[in-house]
Amino acid sequence: MKLAKRILFALAFGVIVGIIINSFFPSVFKPLDGYVFTPLGTIFLNLIKMLVVPLVFFSIVTGVANIGDPKKLGRIGVKTITFFLTTTAIAITIAIILALILKPGLAGSFSTENLEYKATTAPPASETFLGIIPTNPIEAMASGSMLQIIFFAVFVGLAISLLGKKVEGVGKLMEQGNEIMMFLVNLVMKFAPFGTFGLIASAVGSMGWSALKAMLLYMLVVLLGLAVHLFVVYCGAIKFMANRNPITVLKAYLPAMAVSFSTSSSSATLPVAMEIAQKKLGVPRSISSFVQPLGATINMDGTAIMQGVATIFIAQVFQVDLTVPELVTVVLTAVLASVGTAAVPGAGLIMLAMVLTAVGLPVEGIALIIGIDRLLDMTRTMVNSTGDLTCALYVANSEAKKDAKLAQKTTEA
Repeated sequence: MKLAKRILFALAFGVIVGIIINSFFPSVFKPLDGYVFTPLGTIFLNLIKMLVVPLVFFSIVTGVANIGDPKKLGRIGVKTITFFLTTTAIAITIAIILALILKPGLAGSFSTENLEYKATTAPPASETFLGIIPTNPIEAMASGSMLQIIFFAVFVGLAISLLGKKVEGVGKLMEQGNEIMMFLVNLVMKFAPFGTFGLIASAVGSMGWSALKAMLLYMLVVLLGLAVHLFVVYCGAIKFMANRNPITVLKAYLPAMAVSFSTSSSSATLPVAMEIAQKKLGVPRSISSFVQPLGATINMDGTAIMQGVATIFIAQVFQVDLTVPELVTVVLTAVLASVGTAAVPGAGLIMLAMVLTAVGLPVEGIALIIGIDRLLDMTRTMVNSTGDLTCALYVANSEAKKDAKLAQKTTEA
């Protein structure tokens, strides 16, 4: 908890410094950002990103090898993907309902003239699914293609499990590699408060009050949607599906939430998140190492909330009334896009462009929200990461119950 307190203090201090500089000393922001804030944040991000690929590979290989039974692996995979897709649908539904009630697009006068936003075309979902199989695993690792790395690691883990004693040495090597990565995560996290301060001070200092005031209601609706999803949906799942105390879980997970907030990257948060899940919350490594990396790649509940609010917001600004079938289309498109654009940089805005196109809204409307997206991205990444943990806790509890029933039947027999 000492680390969590330091990170939270760095967050608060970064916000204060950013606001003061933007409000009273705007001329010094650029040199400070160039020589202090951005370098601190970049060093921390690069240190974390350096560990992500080897950590994901080693942890998934050892996790799958420890699961052993291919049927059990398939069962865990189905539970994980079903959980992610269901919560994404719930998230965007919450967002649409809140935006329709609070009407952020009607709160002020927004100029829609001279709006410019060049939408990036996302690859078709079929292309993403076919691209999961790597033609060159080394190239996939070099480029950080997470779905391909996960796919290859699952295959290697299955091979180690099925070959047993023949490759016992390789299995131990993978476990030792995983231990090294976890040690390095602890080492890198000592720099986390400094990196957090730099990232937050840079983000807040570049925004200022003027941009925040103009979009205040939009921001509040997104934040409200994220809060409802975190404290109602996720905490409910932790309580009733994982049979754990939500307060205890969130308290233990606080350092990972702080890292995800400051970095705006689920992948960058992954090393910290997995360590907390395994060592503090008792999630079996075999489950944590499969569920959390997959979630960091395809679980985008926080992003789905932004899309739902942004879609209604843009429709209200352009005075377009969306019908019920169009709202259903928004939900379905966002859920499918959350997987289809998983490996694309800037996936949130690409997904939003896809959703707007699906219901005939002008993609240029994204230009209205892009200025404050960085701050909201921090919060929704925190929610995404917490969703990955929630799923890991649920799957762990579900598998523990199943194993207990099997043991009871074996005893009775």
